[in-house]
Amino acid sequence: MGFSMFLAFFGGYELILVGFLVLLLFGGKKLPELMKGLGNGIREFNNAKANIEGELKESMKEIKDK
Repeated sequence: MGFSMFLAFFGGYELILVGFLVLLLFGGKKLPELMKGLGNGIREFNNAKANIEGELKESMKEIKDK
C-alpha cells in the first residue's frame, strides 16, 4: 500500500525525471550496486515485518487459548 501511495503523487514524466537524475548522479556503473543495495534493504524490511507479524499472531493465539 505504501508504494502505491508513493506512485499516486508521481506521473510518468516525474518518474522519468527522477530516473534520469539518479542515472546522472550515480552513473551507469554504480546503478546496479545501488539497486542491489536497495533490494537488500527492502528484503530485510519485509523479513522484519513478517517476523513481527508472526510474533503478534502467536501472542494473540496464546492469549486466546488461555
